[in-house]
Amino acid sequence: MSASKESAEPVRAPHQPIEGYYRTEEERAGFLREIFDSTASDYDRVERTLALGSGPWYRRRALERAGLAPGMRVVDVGFGTGLVATQAISIIGSPDLLTGVDPSPAMMGASPLASKVKLVEGKAERIPLPDASADFISMGYALRHISDLSAAFSEFHRVLKPGGRLCVLEITKPESGLGTVLLKGYMRGWVPLVAKLRGAGAHTPRIWRYYWDSIEACAPPARIMETMNAAGLEDVNRYVELGIFSEYRARKPL
Repeated sequence: MSASKESAEPVRAPHQPIEGYYRTEEERAGFLREIFDSTASDYDRVERTLALGSGPWYRRRALERAGLAPGMRVVDVGFGTGLVATQAISIIGSPDLLTGVDPSPAMMGASPLASKVKLVEGKAERIPLPDASADFISMGYALRHISDLSAAFSEFHRVLKPGGRLCVLEITKPESGLGTVLLKGYMRGWVPLVAKLRGAGAHTPRIWRYYWDSIEACAPPARIMETMNAAGLEDVNRYVELGIFSEYRARKPL
């Protein structure tokens, strides 16, 4: 699936403020920082439940489909606890080739990779790295948490070397009504319940409910790809697995 060539206003916030979590865009950053910092120790355990054990295999295949290869220098934006970065390292061959960027020090500190890779506190909208310093940029399931997609994609363009590749993984609301109902029940009901029964922290069930609510409210894929094109990226396309796992891919022109 390719992006439309028609011009359109780039997407800024991927969704409007979601009632019940924060009221304004100004409150959004503080809410996300608090909830990610407070759930860092539980995140990987609950993620394994959400992914039904398929997470590592899927992430590796997605990165390979996007063109990641041995020896590439990678910047993983929205590093979190390093779930995408772990698979990237298994492909590129060395942790020395990967830099993780995330606004949550607690999430990065909870990663098994914390002592093995370079980690930088920062946001997608303003990446604290030099121009043309990466062969590949990855971002796993963090697109919905960005305040300005247009600014983030422009930063990806800046940090990539000419010819460098981008892979953004995201969960997308199913196109069918039944699929939407089933995924909503799973993410907003079942996963938070399992997290609570397994003794997760008080904030952990809430983050997974928020995950669904932000998925449901997110800008449609076509608009996201238009915004990638508007940032100067080319060969923009979207690969979809199981109707919900979106892989947004692009390349910086030579």
